[in-house]
Amino acid sequence: MRYLLDVNVWIALLDEAHIHHPHVVAFFEQPSLKIATCPLVENGVIRVLNLPGYSKFGPVGFDKVSNKLSEICQSLDHEFWSDSLSLRNVDLVEWSRVLGHNQITDIYLLALAKAHQGCLATLDHRVALSAVIGATAKNLRLL
Repeated sequence: MRYLLDVNVWIALLDEAHIHHPHVVAFFEQPSLKIATCPLVENGVIRVLNLPGYSKFGPVGFDKVSNKLSEICQSLDHEFWSDSLSLRNVDLVEWSRVLGHNQITDIYLLALAKAHQGCLATLDHRVALSAVIGATAKNLRLL
């Protein structure tokens, strides 16, 4: 199974002070881990780690975060998935199952993982599996 890691998983991995860092490091240490990234996730990681208020130490640096992402992706079995889905597709989302605006990115990432026969790995336990038409438990891994 290939895991599309959401932004929060990457943040927890890259930030040693993050409460979930040890848990995410353990996930990354599993043998033969296959991961995926997409533009939405990569951009989000670079953006969040460079928010002025993210850390008491200030922004990490765009190039530093980008380079670290590249280093990790090159060290693992990695695929890049383009953001190729549209939420306008009537066969993609069961909108009545979406509880709020904060779930839109999660729903999109879950749909992208499903489209690639992969699994969204997330720390967010509020992801609505039933919101993505045809998604099953194999498409979502809660860390």
